[in-house]
Amino acid sequence: MHWHRRQVMGVMGLVAAVAAAPALAQFRVEVSGIGLTQLPIAVASFRGDEQSPQKIGAIVQADLERSGQFRAIDASGVALDETARPDVALWRQKTADSLVTGSVTRLADGRYDVRFRLWDVVRVQDLGGQSFTVPQGDLRLAAHRIADFIYEKLTGDKGIFSTRIAYVTKAGTRHTLWVADADGENSQTALASPESIISPAWSPNGAQLAYVSFEARKPVIYVHDVSSGKRRLIANFKGSNSAPAWSPDGRTLAMTLSRDGGSQLYTIDATNGGEPRRLTQSSGIDTEPRYSADGKYIYFVSDRGGAPQIYRMPSSGGNPERVTFTGSYNISPSISPDGRWLAYISRIGGAFKLQVMELSTSTVTSITDTSADESPSFAPNSRLLVYATQQQGREALMTTTLDGKIKARLAGQAGDIREPDWGPFQKP
Repeated sequence: MHWHRRQVMGVMGLVAAVAAAPALAQFRVEVSGIGLTQLPIAVASFRGDEQSPQKIGAIVQADLERSGQFRAIDASGVALDETARPDVALWRQKTADSLVTGSVTRLADGRYDVRFRLWDVVRVQDLGGQSFTVPQGDLRLAAHRIADFIYEKLTGDKGIFSTRIAYVTKAGTRHTLWVADADGENSQTALASPESIISPAWSPNGAQLAYVSFEARKPVIYVHDVSSGKRRLIANFKGSNSAPAWSPDGRTLAMTLSRDGGSQLYTIDATNGGEPRRLTQSSGIDTEPRYSADGKYIYFVSDRGGAPQIYRMPSSGGNPERVTFTGSYNISPSISPDGRWLAYISRIGGAFKLQVMELSTSTVTSITDTSADESPSFAPNSRLLVYATQQQGREALMTTTLDGKIKARLAGQAGDIREPDWGPFQKP
């Protein structure tokens, strides 16, 4: 037994029949909500965008809006490349604080030259720019890198637009593990199976995914190399092998095994597997381990007190302390990389709702108005969360700011989308 919303709600069970998802889940971004301190920015049409297979300016603008830190100022009908010196008075009149200009040009060899410049309209300052030469397939990545540059320059935090997410879909009897850009686009199949795939987890270097597959008709843990598609079996012990979580150094996986009776936490060598080391000794169910970013603690879910709550213990084992005290049913912990926040799912009445706790004060905020939330995962800069939910009767992936003010739907047309995990920063 594992504490997942869908396994508690019969209609959401692993065997639930759902509408077939399109083979390639192309997502569109819908941003809702208004933040209090958004930076007004104008993204002018890039010169050459009309002829480009990807609209660079629109991708950059959507990224910035989804972050919750920016408010887009209408720049329609204005095309400015990176060499133009903008009419500052015009953009001030439009109330923009910043302006992005740029160009995209197809080269003779089929690649594209993408350039941009960022302007501070208030101080009349050139804040710098970059140029990329990329194949057509990397145009979206170039746009995400532009958005990362702008985000970092204007907020001081690292941008997460060029990172990746993993998630699982179920369409009929076909289960697929996807790897996609952080906006949900550009999805690639990592694994397709007639049996369930659950709990994908990115390695700290972003090169591998651990996950649980039921292809052997029982839960077994694999580690999958994302670029080559090769995988290795890590845990196939008697009983259930589930809920893998990477240590920050990438050397160890924590997991839930029932090999010795009951579901308990163990660690195992992430490269070679081998004999696992038992961490917990409770008569209840201990599951869903998550390491803190500094590697010192493991947060996990246990019903040792009667109902599932979140606990934490030293990562080498030891005495657990209870972390959640609000509500009688709390599962699916996710720890922010900066160590400040704990996201989790709380059952309130019959609803499953995403909560965010500030760990230093234990202050809990409920940040959604949906009732079937699951699997929260922090962006690597700790500023956004991705989670799965049901919205207007459809399964959806959502991102949200930590205060819940700005949400964006990364939604396919149909089908069953769940278990997102947000990958680490990409090496340039």
